[in-house]
Amino acid sequence: MDIGANIIVEGLVQGVGFRYFVYNRAVKLNLRGYVKNLLNGNVEIDVEGERSAIETLIAEVKVGPRFAMVKNVIVKWKNVEQFYKGFQIL
Repeated sequence: MDIGANIIVEGLVQGVGFRYFVYNRAVKLNLRGYVKNLLNGNVEIDVEGERSAIETLIAEVKVGPRFAMVKNVIVKWKNVEQFYKGFQIL
């Protein structure tokens, strides 16, 4: 059964290839949704799919790509609200 999550990643996560990192991981995990930069310097991930795949993505996001410095990851679980057709970078 699919579930959704809204994930906010805080730290040095812009300008270091973070969105592309998330995109590649999400596609490999067969997740749907998006990743985007926020004006405050954080990155937002809205994702739907299997809970175990989302948990894997969260674990990978906590590490991030090579030059990122993740300080905090805030996860809000939710019901599937939208039916994304794939995963995209906004």
